[in-house]
Amino acid sequence: MSQIPLARRSPVPPDVCNLARAIDAIGDRWTLLILRAALYGVRRFDDFQAELDCPRTVLSGRLKSLVDSGLLTRKMYKVPGKRARPEYVLSAMGLSLRPILIGLTQWGDAWLGNGEPPPISFTKAGSKASIRAGFVDADGREVSPDQIRPVLRG
Repeated sequence: MSQIPLARRSPVPPDVCNLARAIDAIGDRWTLLILRAALYGVRRFDDFQAELDCPRTVLSGRLKSLVDSGLLTRKMYKVPGKRARPEYVLSAMGLSLRPILIGLTQWGDAWLGNGEPPPISFTKAGSKASIRAGFVDADGREVSPDQIRPVLRG
């Protein structure tokens, strides 16, 4: 794999870079863990809290931020005999993070898994064919990461 050439500055300043904006939106530990749990179907506050052992005030703030940013939608549900409560469901914007989160999972499997088999894998729906995150060009051909080059607009 080839190294990225030395640069004194990024080609795009952070204040206009969408990667920097994405990191601002989802880049902290608790937010990513909430998105991970939501990807696996966790929806209710108490379930997030029990799984993540996140302080309730932090969880409440992160869920609000994810709803405000459009990554989660807040829907009410009611269990008979109980008061109505919110559940948090990935929006279309949140669901579009699935390939990134799967790619991050597979990166962790390769680099942080200590040679152990991954605890979870991903397959194509309706089959047992395993999938992996990757890049494809406009013609649908796979592109290796070392073949990717940034192109500045204009």
